[in-house]
This record gives sequence, structure tokens and C-alpha cells, in this order.
Amino acid sequence: MMTLAPARPVSRTAPGSVRTAANASVPGMGTRTSGFYRHDLDGLRGVAIALVAVFHVWFGRVSGGVDVFLVLSGFFFGGRLLRGALTPGVSLRPGPEVTRLIRRLLPALVVVLAASAVLTILIQPETRWETFADQSLASLGYYQNWELARTASDYLRAGESVSPLQHIWSMSVQGQFYIAFLALVLLAAFAFRRLLGRHARAAFVVLLTGLTVASFVYAIIAHNTDQATAYYNSFARAWELLLGALVGAVVPHVRCPMWLRTVMAVVALGAILSCGALIDGVHEFPGPWALVPVGATLLFILSAANRHADPHTAGRIPAPNRLLAAKPFMTLGSMAYSLYLWHWPLLIFYLAYAGGSRVNFLEGAAVLAVSALLAWLTTRYVEEPLRARKSAPAAPTTAVPLRSRLRRPTIVLGSTVALLGVALTATSFTWREHVMVLRANGKELSGLSARDYPGARALVDQAKVPKLPMRPTVLEADDDIPQTTVDGCISDFDNVTVINCTYGDRTATRTIALAGGSHAEHWITALDLLGRMHHFKVVTYLKMGCPLTTDETPRVMGNNDPYPKCRTWNERVLPRIVADRPDYVFTTSTRPWNIKPGDVMPSGYLGIWETFDDNGIPVLAMRDTPWMVRDGEPFLPVDCLAGGGDAISCGIERSEVLSDSNPTLDYTARFPSLIPLDMSDAVCRADYCRAVEGNVLLYHDAHHISSTYMRTMTGELGRQIAAATRWWKG
Repeated sequence: MMTLAPARPVSRTAPGSVRTAANASVPGMGTRTSGFYRHDLDGLRGVAIALVAVFHVWFGRVSGGVDVFLVLSGFFFGGRLLRGALTPGVSLRPGPEVTRLIRRLLPALVVVLAASAVLTILIQPETRWETFADQSLASLGYYQNWELARTASDYLRAGESVSPLQHIWSMSVQGQFYIAFLALVLLAAFAFRRLLGRHARAAFVVLLTGLTVASFVYAIIAHNTDQATAYYNSFARAWELLLGALVGAVVPHVRCPMWLRTVMAVVALGAILSCGALIDGVHEFPGPWALVPVGATLLFILSAANRHADPHTAGRIPAPNRLLAAKPFMTLGSMAYSLYLWHWPLLIFYLAYAGGSRVNFLEGAAVLAVSALLAWLTTRYVEEPLRARKSAPAAPTTAVPLRSRLRRPTIVLGSTVALLGVALTATSFTWREHVMVLRANGKELSGLSARDYPGARALVDQAKVPKLPMRPTVLEADDDIPQTTVDGCISDFDNVTVINCTYGDRTATRTIALAGGSHAEHWITALDLLGRMHHFKVVTYLKMGCPLTTDETPRVMGNNDPYPKCRTWNERVLPRIVADRPDYVFTTSTRPWNIKPGDVMPSGYLGIWETFDDNGIPVLAMRDTPWMVRDGEPFLPVDCLAGGGDAISCGIERSEVLSDSNPTLDYTARFPSLIPLDMSDAVCRADYCRAVEGNVLLYHDAHHISSTYMRTMTGELGRQIAAATRWWKG
């Protein structure tokens, strides 16, 4: 059985360092001069990075290796701080700790970010440079996880290509933990030692246990509420690091029988190795299933606890621990940080260069080999020189010239890294400012000449198209969005409140209720113009990614993630619309098939039509506009155009996204109040949906019509609504 044993005697080896009396007798499991170290955990770190890289490159899954990293980070950093805080008479100084963190974390990060910036400019279209600039600043500022959490819930970016810096979210979580934990330990140590005396140790444990439990409970709640955002949430991940810290504080005192330690090590290593194959971490973490990699890591830590301190049983460590303390695993573990930083951007840049969405075995092996080489070079020539502490030199008898001191390799290296960081920061801010200026000029889009930029009129009215540059440009497109988004008149993914805003002729007595998701929303640009022209008002009932549906388990279109808040919102909005009694409801009536070409009316819409039919509210049922999809994934025409493509190569076959006939027509006999509208011929030609028509860019992302193009569809939409409502002559 596992027990807590008294701490072993220690011998002083140098001021400020603690060394166990028998650490030299433990092959592969000794301590460093800092007083506590486990080489088998270096090996475990190597296994974790191997799992992360392999599952990312070849399987596109989360392996649980990041969770192993988080626990080990809490164990090494948090455990060391706690052991100091729990030892009477030991002073804690924040300055050296912060300096150590900066030397340990920033140099390799800056080098990888700088290299990624160069590759972004060389390989990726300029439409992605702004996102890279935003995420570079977020990575340097250690808030990348919050940047990703924000964009994960931003529907305007839902189809955006994967960022080469996405993986740095875990580094940001760790950085935030280090600073927060350091502050917590310093404040708690000061308060507990003064107020509680010998009970300070128990108070520390109670405080951290409470925080750990609170974080775990929060992770479960956040996971069930919005898993995509919770995945990056620092407090939802804190329990993993806190558990590592708690175990790190008590591990020197733990003893248990050899047979139990062996079982623990085998089970732990088996769970870690199989986690990625058995658990879908992308959708299950940081919820309860994260206990598998976290618990396995804790078991592995405890399996060799305190063995280095006992000279009689020093060699009797479990075989898995001895294996991971071997040189190959330790070497891999020593460069785990750099390998983690390098492998993901290299994979993403290769996919961008090759134009694919996955790699084969040989391509993946090449990516991993280059990543390993760059990681070794970064570790050897950047991390280690800047991380090593210099012993204080003897007082010189003569002053050393400044020029001679600047020639020291570590000073030059440190200065170079610092300059790279400054250059990267300045460049990111400069590019963001440049894009903002371009978008400010894009305000003129609402006043483009109808003769020069006919847009949809080139398709429905055969208007002539002069040879002029496309508008909006690829950099203007991101802001060419509906006014309802700008006004905050659409509920975001987390919000289940029904938001009403009024457009068109606000004094009119005739009303069209615009209801559903963002694919209903993008029609507001044309509906607003028509309302002012023909004297009706448009009242919005909108929620991102959430059409009107009676589905019990709605899912986000595009990534198919569960969307329970869509169900809650629908339960609120449908009675509200019925009570408000609009003259018509305008909403989408079809969706793209997820499993085959064409579009379909989902079964969840039928209950909506029935409710409106029973209440005598006619529905203007708009066929959904095509989604730009390749290999089952949304793609951005603006990226394609910025990369040198044209209107055809950046478009899609009509048969891929639209069925031969409007699926809504099959239900008009069953629901007499259902009035089909179909603008497909204003978006696509007979056989092809191009990215640009009439000198106007159709999509501002992968599937939302640009407001500029929507304005050019106003005439045709007006003709169809006039025929349906008879409010004016079409």
C-alpha cells in the first residue's frame, strides 16, 4: 500500500541547493543540483511529444500528450515552488523565478515565430497574414488560448483555415499558470506562515485542493456548455497543472511496495500510449475523459516516487521507469519543447504549399524529420546557451571593455533573439494597421457604380461587365458583412437571448420577420433596401449558426459540433415570433448535404413550417446559398484569389452544392403557407458557381454572401418577394 514517509536527510552541496544523500547511486534516476529531478519523467515528456506529433501529422487527432505536458509542468514548476513554500525558513524570491521562465520559454518561441512569419509571407496568401499577426502577438503575450477561444465562437471565422500557431494555446495556458501560481504561492506563504504557523502546510494543501476541485467542476460545466471554447480555457485546464503541483509537493514522501509501483507504471504508460486511439480528445477534453491522460501521468510520477532517496533500493525501480530514463527517451524529452513548437507550423505550411488537407506516410515522415532536426538545433544552439546559469566570475582587476563583453556568444545570441521579438511585434502591428486602413477605404463599397459593378445583374439581367478590378478586394472582404452583425443584432454562439432590431421602413405597418442563422442574416442587406423602397419593416430574430429547427440535438453546420444552445434559443424564439404576428417570416429552407452533393430540406424544419401554418403566418422560404467546400471542408475563395486563382478556379461545380431542383418545392402541397424563394440563378451559372460575378466578389468567407454582392441581388429578390406578397408590382 502507498504511504507517506518522512523526508530523507539531505546534504548541502552548495549555497541555495539541496542534494539527497544518496542520489549518485541511482542510475538514470538521480537529481540535479536543484535538489529534485526525475530523468524518467524527461523520457515521459519525450513519449508525450512523440504522441502529439505523430497523431497530429498522420491521424489528425488529439493524443492526450498535451495533457501529459500540463501535468508535468505543474509537477516540476509548481511542485518545486510548493516544496519551498512548505519548508520553514526558505525564502521565496519572484525575480529569479520570472527570469528563469523568460530564459526557458521565450527564446525558442521567438525563433519559431520568426521563422513562421517568413514562411507565412512566402507560402500563404495575404488574406491570412492578419490572422497570423494577431496570433503572433497573442503567442508572444501568452494569451493565444484566449484568442483561439474568441475566434472559435466567431462565426465569421468558422471556415477559416487552420492557423500555424494554433498549438501555442497550451504554451499560453502554462505561462499563465506559472505567473498565477507564483503569485499565489508567494501571497499564501506570506499569509499562512504569519497567521497559521505550523498549520501553514495543511492550509496550503486545502487551498490548492479547493482550487483543483473548483477548476475540475468548472471544466465539466464549460465542456457541456461550449466545448469548443472550453478547450482553450485556462481555468478549465488549471486542474491538470494543479494536480501535478500537488503531487510534486508530496512525492518525496511517498512509499509503496515494488509490485504496486510496477503495476502503476505499466498501467500508466499503457493508458498514455492508447489514449489518442481510444478517446476523441478534440471533442472530449477538457471534460472528465481528460482524467485518463492526467491520471495516468500522476500514476507514472508516483510509481518511482522517492526511490532516489533510498540507497538500499535505488536500483529497484519499475522497468517502464528505467526504460524511459534511457538516453534516447531523455534526449527526445530534452528537446520536447522545441519539437512541439516546430512540428505544427511545418505541417500546416507544407499542407498550404502542397494544397492538400492531409499528408501520406512519406510526407509525414519528412515533416517529422525536419521538425526533429530544427528542434535539436534550437535546443542545442538557442535554448541551452540562454538557459544555462553562469557562475559568478571573480572580481576583475581591470575593467573589461564594453565591446569585449558584447562579443560574448550568449550576449549576442540573447540580443539577436530580443531583436527578433521586437521586429516580429512591430511587423505584426504594422500589418494590422495597414489592413485597417484598407478596410476603412472599403466604406465606399455601398456606393459602387451599378454600371461598373453589376454583380448578380450580370447573371439575371445579362448586364455588360467592363474590365475592372474586383470589389471588394481580398483584404476588404473580411469587413464586407451585414449591418446586423455590426449592430450586434444577432445572438452569438453563447447567447440564447432573442434579440430584435428593426430595419427597412421602421414606421411601416407591414412586417417581415427575418429569422434563423447567419445564412438568413446575410439577406438583411437587400431586405433593408427593399423595405425602405416599398414601405415595410424588417424585424430580426437571429442567432449565429442556428436556423429555425425543432431538432432535439442541433449541430453547427460546417464542423458538426453539438449545439445545445441552438435548441434553447429555438424554444424561445418560435413562440415569440408567433406572438408578434408578422405578415411574413423570411428564413432559409434548405441546407447542404453533409454526406453527398446537393442540398436538402432537413427534417427538423418541418415542425417549424407546421407551427407557422397552424398560426396562419406565411413563410418566405429562401433556398440556402451554396457553401464553398473542397474535400469535405469549407474553403475561402478570397484565399484562393489572393494565391493567384481566378473566378473559375476559386469556384465550385453547381452540381456539387445544389440539387437539380429546389428541395422546398416538394413540401408546398403539405404546407400551403410555405412560399419558396430561390436566388440560385443570381449566384451560380447553369453549371458553375464562380467566385466573382459582374466584378463583385460573392463571398466574404467560405459561405456568407458579401454585402456588396447582396446589394446587386436586390432587384431580383424584390421581384420574387413582390410576386409572393403582392405588396408592389415586381
